[in-house]
Order: sequence, then C-alpha cells, then structure tokens
Amino acid sequence: MNKTVDMKANKKTHIIQTIFKKYMIYILFIAIFAISSFASPAFLKVSNLVNILRQTAIYAIIAFPITMLIISGVTDLSPGSVAAFTGVAGIVAYVDLTTKMGVNAVLAGLLAVAYSILLGIIIGFVNGIIITRFKVPAFMATLAMMTSIRGAALLYTGGNVIYQIGDIAVLGKGSIIGIPIPVLIMLILFVFFTILLKKTMYGRYIYAIGGNEEAAVASGINVNKIRMISYIVQGAMGGLAGILLMCRLNTGQPTAGEGYEFDAITGAVLGGTSFTGGEGTMFGTLVGILIVGMINNIFNLLSVQSYYHQILKGVLIVVAVIIDMRGKNSKVTA
Repeated sequence: MNKTVDMKANKKTHIIQTIFKKYMIYILFIAIFAISSFASPAFLKVSNLVNILRQTAIYAIIAFPITMLIISGVTDLSPGSVAAFTGVAGIVAYVDLTTKMGVNAVLAGLLAVAYSILLGIIIGFVNGIIITRFKVPAFMATLAMMTSIRGAALLYTGGNVIYQIGDIAVLGKGSIIGIPIPVLIMLILFVFFTILLKKTMYGRYIYAIGGNEEAAVASGINVNKIRMISYIVQGAMGGLAGILLMCRLNTGQPTAGEGYEFDAITGAVLGGTSFTGGEGTMFGTLVGILIVGMINNIFNLLSVQSYYHQILKGVLIVVAVIIDMRGKNSKVTA
C-alpha cells in the first residue's frame, strides 16, 4: 500500500517538474520583460527593442549550432574568439579589396563575408579533428582554441582597432523592409536549423548520440563524422557572426565577441537544452537568447556594473541545470 502511494507521489512530482521545466522559459521571459518595462521607461521604446534584437541576433547565430553540439553531448568555448578573428579578417579583406584593388563594394562585401565564413569553417574543422581524431575532451580543445584564436585576432591587427570600414557596415546597421539585416539572417537561420534538427537524419543522429552514445555507435551511427560536421557548422556560423558583429560595431575590433560563447550557452541551457545531452530545441534556444539580450540591455539602461551581469547569468545556468537534473532523476525514479 505504502509502495503504491509512494509511486503515485513520485509520478505526480515528476509531472509537476516536467510541466514546470517545459514552461519555465516562457514564465521567465514574461517576468524579465515585465520587470524591465517597469525598471526603465526607455526599455519599451521601439528603438531600444530593435537594438535588443540586433544584439541578440549575433548571440543566436552562435547559439543555434552550439545547441546541436550540447544536444550531442559536447560543447564549444571558442565561438566568441572565432567571431573576433574571422570578423577582423573579413573587414581587412573588404578594406583591401575596395581601397587597394578597386573592387565593387557589393562584390567586395560578398567576398569578405565568404572569407570570414571560410576561416570559421577551417577553425571548426581543426576543432573537430582535435576532438574526434586525437580524442581531446571538447571542453579542453575548444578552451585552447578560444585562447589561441583570440591571440591570433590581436596579432592580425597588431592589437589595433580598424576604423572606417566602409559601406560593408550596412550588414550590421542596415534594414530590409524594416527588419534589421542581422535579425533577418537570424530568422532565416532559425528556420534552417529547426528543419535540420527536427526533419533530417543528421538531426536524429544528433539526438541519438546525446541520448546514448554507446547505443548510437552500436546502431551504426558514425559519431565522429556527425561531430566533425557539427564543429564545421559551428565554425561557419562563428565566421558569419564575426563579420556581422564588426559591421554592427562599425569597426574591426580584435577584442570584440568576448564572452559571446557563454551568452550563447546560457541561452541554450535556459531554453531547455540539457547539458547531459539528448534534449533541446531551436525555439527554446531563441527564447533563451532573447532573455539574455533583455538582461544585458536592462542592466545597461540602469547603468549596472557588468560584474552583476555575469553573476546573474551564472545563477541562471546553475538553476536551469538543477531543474534539468532533477527532472531526469525523477524520470528514472518513476
């Protein structure tokens, strides 16, 4: 009798935790939006909301592929540094093409974007090789890449900021049919990654690897190949985010993008992506990234020191992970 009561209690607890976990991100979004609206009259201004979307678009472009990596059971700490290096390299290429070679601004812009993405792909490929072939843990491999590529960005520019980047700045500051270009790119990529994760064999393999890697291997899934592709995609998106970031800043800054990988990971985890793998959605990540963007924005509007940003985001990650782990434990118990 007591055993039956305990089973029913455990089942009820599991259901409550599941519901809370499912809707926590939306409750948090509404709460932060409401608090921010009351905290600063400037928050609800259209110009400020557009600014939030421009900023969070860069985080999201990095966060979408990071979501796939975390679902598969690994992560990447280098995207912020990759964005800095590929971004300044793309800007230098654009300036050289337009001022020294006389290339048309539109063509030069396309070549600069392609160059940034290509550099990102190369870096992602190197990350993938180190992790899949040399079996270096993803955390350590990408931490090393984060440090070395940041140094490469500073070396590339001599530690100097590149001013007067030219018309390519429109990619970060311009709009199409009233939608900021970075936001439009973010929305296109959101649809792409959602389809990739939910409707393709590659996406199903991502979930399978994260859910149970040994079972995935036993069923014939080439885990190394899938992870290699994932790191290449992550590198490509780091390159795209980098050139868009420099265009938004209207300068080539080798120190830009610092901490962006942690904002991306925070957004993914807040959105329900499990650190233990096997769970996560692109929509959840998008909402999580918007929450991170709102937090950054309201703290800036209120002139709160950046240290508090990091403290709050760290607390949010811990809470999200605790909820995730408790949900999994209760599922096992049930």
